[in-house]
Amino acid sequence: MKHIVLAGGGTAGHVNPLLSVAAAIGRLEPDAKVSVIGTAVGLEKDLVPAAGFELDTIEKVPFPRHPNLYMFKFPGKWAAETRKVRTILEEREADVVAGFGGYASAPVYATAHRMGLPIVIHEQNARAGMANKLGSRWAEFIGTVYDGTGLKPASDGSIERVGLPLRPAIADLVTKLETDRAAARAEAAAELGVDPNRPLVLVTGGSLGAVSLNRAVAAASADLLKVAQVVHLTGRGKSDEVRSLVDVNAGAEHLTGLGPDDAGRGDYHVAEYLERIDLAFACADLVVCRSGAGTVAELTALGLPAVYVPLPIGNGEQRFNAQPVVEAHGGIMVADKDLTPTWVREEVTTLLDDPQQLHDMGAHAWQYGIRDAAETMARRILDLA
Repeated sequence: MKHIVLAGGGTAGHVNPLLSVAAAIGRLEPDAKVSVIGTAVGLEKDLVPAAGFELDTIEKVPFPRHPNLYMFKFPGKWAAETRKVRTILEEREADVVAGFGGYASAPVYATAHRMGLPIVIHEQNARAGMANKLGSRWAEFIGTVYDGTGLKPASDGSIERVGLPLRPAIADLVTKLETDRAAARAEAAAELGVDPNRPLVLVTGGSLGAVSLNRAVAAASADLLKVAQVVHLTGRGKSDEVRSLVDVNAGAEHLTGLGPDDAGRGDYHVAEYLERIDLAFACADLVVCRSGAGTVAELTALGLPAVYVPLPIGNGEQRFNAQPVVEAHGGIMVADKDLTPTWVREEVTTLLDDPQQLHDMGAHAWQYGIRDAAETMARRILDLA
């Protein structure tokens, strides 16, 4: 019986693809055993057991990035955790290891290599992280969401753009859209309390929200509402400012929440967070959002045109995430500093006034998107087991 050990965690961006691949392995080969190596402090501590998989935990061992006291502690911590990983892999009788990045992956890659186990990697970002850069030198297969990650597999290995393994809710929505997009929209609209027959703009900066997106869009609300309804997910603790801006610019009569009870009460729907964001995706004609790797991959898999506003920090990786989609004409990109109320009034309303352009952008996004990544990764892993 094959035993596959998946490694990764920390954020939803690492855990969700891991769980999608784990589920795909079970569908393709029900007798295969799957367990996960992660940490006791990341999201995996809750999500992995909830999904029905056993979790073995190790401590976080981040690579030292700057000269400091930690760099002297690192060798000992690394040795301790790789010993722990070896014990786990031996007790699990692992046949293959597949990593998804994050702190837990690096010691797993190094230990698996020393044990002679095949290594598979999935990289979701346009620029690979340090753990996957380490593991790539020994990997027999690397699956990526983007071309040009900078990763190179072992001399006898291979690399392929496979896409992002989709969360179950998004994968289910893909199926519904392929079957009957209008019916999927109508069903979701009823649950959200929005008009299925009117263009809809979805604004989201992720679970934490994005103040610059919130302010620019809400300040342009009067003009936006002339051509569309809006679902604005503000992020936790940020809804009051958005409501105030909409009240001043468009009028309080337009403000409402989300859900069947709010249907018909207004056309600017404000919520801090939406657990079932797939419902909003099903209704959206245009999305205004950040360009995290997961967001870009999901929107292109669904064929949704988007205005991408990369987070203006770090090494600009969010810009790299959106760039190939923009080049494929599946969206447009605007710098955070350029996303002003005036820009929204002029550019977003122009887009919404041109249904054919929106349709074409959505078609190009769909062509760029990949929808079978979980199954592809599962097959590659099983082939090596």
